[in-house]
Amino acid sequence: MTKADLVETIFGKVGLSKIESQKIIEVIFDIIKQTLVEGESVKISGFGTFDVKKKNVRRGRNPKTGEELQISARRVITFKESNHLKDRVEKTDE
Repeated sequence: MTKADLVETIFGKVGLSKIESQKIIEVIFDIIKQTLVEGESVKISGFGTFDVKKKNVRRGRNPKTGEELQISARRVITFKESNHLKDRVEKTDE
């Protein structure tokens, strides 16, 4: 599903115009992005939690050459699904 698909779904289900639906999606994503940039978690009840984790400097190896190198510290975003979402996905027939 793409952002455009979300806009179409809101347009079809809620009845807002496509422009209004797109603005809503953009605002929601901007809020989520800004919150994560600030290092805060985003918890969406019934869906899951986005967290920002800090990774320390660590040693790594170039898989092509075998050369050892240092991987710099960084922040990464992780997602942990809610139990409700996890249960629904597991129960869905493939």
